[in-house]
Amino acid sequence: MVDIVVRTVNLKKYFESRTTRGKRIVRAVDGVNITVRRGETLGIVGESGSGKSTLGRLVLRLYRPTSGKVFFEEIDITGLPEKKLRPLRRKMQLIPQDPYASFNPLQNIGDALAEPLLVHGIATDKEDAKERVMRMLERVGLVPAEEFYERKPYLLSGGQLQRAAIARAMLLEPILVVADEPTSSLDVSIRASILDLLREFKARLNQSMIFITHDLATAKLVSDTIAVMYLGKIVEYGPASRVLKNPYHPYTAALLTAIPKIRGKTVVKRMVELRGEIPDPSEPPTGCRLHPRCPFADEKCSKREPPLVEVEKGHYVACHYPLT
Repeated sequence: MVDIVVRTVNLKKYFESRTTRGKRIVRAVDGVNITVRRGETLGIVGESGSGKSTLGRLVLRLYRPTSGKVFFEEIDITGLPEKKLRPLRRKMQLIPQDPYASFNPLQNIGDALAEPLLVHGIATDKEDAKERVMRMLERVGLVPAEEFYERKPYLLSGGQLQRAAIARAMLLEPILVVADEPTSSLDVSIRASILDLLREFKARLNQSMIFITHDLATAKLVSDTIAVMYLGKIVEYGPASRVLKNPYHPYTAALLTAIPKIRGKTVVKRMVELRGEIPDPSEPPTGCRLHPRCPFADEKCSKREPPLVEVEKGHYVACHYPLT
């Protein structure tokens, strides 16, 4: 059994578009290295526009990288033709942020879940596929399964449809799941049950997971390792307990500072507040990309991009002046 499920090497994805001012290059992911081991959950956190979702889709090869490499179970899938990639697709699944956009509104839930079983040859026939789907609907709490099987997506609540999306992914028993903000559109009362469901499948199948979120409090609940992204780059990376308890990067500290306090207690040793908004990713600042917003930045930060260096065993930060 391969211990490393997925790893990337200097992964980049640039999107090109044309505006009234000419060609525009958006550096969505700009030189990212991650490693996810068997049974590990990597939390990828950052503001909207930081490149989190693009990275998740690159790992699944839903996007072709501009440059760099993606290895799945040590197989280089970066430029693998779709015909050769297809057998691997059942091993890697996406749980989307918006389940309503991921289901065909004209197709009932049961058929939507049965289709991948038939496409990948997991079910022997339609009857076998239906039996598997019914069992999975019960497992994710969509009961009575007979009724949910026949329902159209618009007849389900957001939480119910997200359970259906999880069921669709888990029916294939993948070894890698990319969960892209799976609870962000749900009520707080429903989020815990969805997270519990993901943890249950992860434990039962010994899955690896990439959990994408803008919410560090949620990331803390599910992640073994945390990668903090800003404008297409990883600025801090390490064990979740260390990154969240003792962040070295001002951006990580700022995200923690923004978490609501309980009875006046702080969640970070050093409070950091950033200036302004995240810049346009088609025109990233020179040097450290955070420097226009960082209260500790100086001239060096505006001119030289800091490398990602190890500050403690397994804990990396890209900052000229790491917090202490």
